Amino acid sequence: MIDVINHPAAQRLRTAAARLGGGPGAAPPPRPTRRGQAFDLALTLLLCVTVARYAEVAANLDGVGWNPLLRLAPAFPLPLVLRRRHPLAVLWSVLPGALLLRTQHGDLAYWAGVVVIVAAYGAAAYGRRPVAVLSSLAAATVTLVVVFDDAYLPHLQRSVVAVLVLVPVFAVAYELRMWRGRVAEGRARVSALERERSAALQRAVELERARIARELHDVVTHNVSMMTIQAGAARKILDTAPDRAREAMAAVEAGGRAAMTELRHVMGLLTIDAGPGEDPAAAADLSPQPGLDRLDALVEGVRRAGPGVRLTVRGERRPVPPGVGLAAYRVVQEALTNTVKHAGGADAAVTVDYAPDHLRVEVTDTGGRPTGAVATGAVATGDGRGLLGLRERLAVYGGTLQTGPRPGGGYRVTASIPLESRESSGSWES
Repeated sequence: MIDVINHPAAQRLRTAAARLGGGPGAAPPPRPTRRGQAFDLALTLLLCVTVARYAEVAANLDGVGWNPLLRLAPAFPLPLVLRRRHPLAVLWSVLPGALLLRTQHGDLAYWAGVVVIVAAYGAAAYGRRPVAVLSSLAAATVTLVVVFDDAYLPHLQRSVVAVLVLVPVFAVAYELRMWRGRVAEGRARVSALERERSAALQRAVELERARIARELHDVVTHNVSMMTIQAGAARKILDTAPDRAREAMAAVEAGGRAAMTELRHVMGLLTIDAGPGEDPAAAADLSPQPGLDRLDALVEGVRRAGPGVRLTVRGERRPVPPGVGLAAYRVVQEALTNTVKHAGGADAAVTVDYAPDHLRVEVTDTGGRPTGAVATGAVATGDGRGLLGLRERLAVYGGTLQTGPRPGGGYRVTASIPLESRESSGSWES
């Protein structure tokens, strides 16, 4: 059996009815501004003074005197102070009073009709319940026809009075509602854009934080690993081969200087404070990021730590974008660092292949044992963050990274990065 009550179509009908009736789906009432409240207060006081003046005229006319209705007439417009906050309640509160005042002097009845018009305008402009607003405006129309027909324009038909008086009022109120709706929609769009901008800024901050963390990891891990291993080797041969120990300590010093230079470069990017018209790089006294042209120095520095490293370049050397060159350099640096840390005594081979449409970098080693520094905890074993950082770095340029053991023993790290054609390389060839 079909569940009619919980059917989606029935739920949509209930939601639409709730919105028409001002239920939970209705929009919240607009919060009155101070300027609007001041205007309503001034308008209400003006109408109270005017009604009081014509009530006095009616009391003195033909010796009628102050009856209870005329004494209460000056308070008749007071509900208009709340016409923005409670528009329908204000309209219904003034309708009975207008019908009672129409029996008095004609001018007094006319101003009672003016109060009804103001209340009707508030209901049309600020009412939240469309069905209740329409029924209330219909009641206000009937009331105005009765008041004006008996008191002020007895020679016109009632329908003509309603059209001439209320249609402009309703038109203005409708336009005001539409304007407020457009303003609210514009504010909502601005708020949504601000939220999107804040989210984009937060994502940019997180990406930049991850980029800086990768740079620091690559710089610190490689250089500190080389320094630790050289220092350990110098300690072991200090008594038996002091000359070789001094060479090892010189390598430690060189590694420390290299680490400080690269750290200064990374930190300088975060603290650039260039003056007007000054080059930020010059202000920070920065050197270029390492690239493929510095692989020879990198390999030579690793050789001083002990492992034999062979560098092979295939294809025609050509300039590559700086970011691609840095990514390839970091791949070789991380792979050689892992070889020194986890494969003591192994030989390594670095191959750089300049293919027509991509750059391929491969680092292999013959396998070995963890170095003494690693075994004693001087250098922490890898946690996979280096390779993860390399994959993220390569993904920026559409590159891929493959790692794993070699069939004959040892380990292989292979990176492939797409390159632009030679014709389009002129934008970064400098």
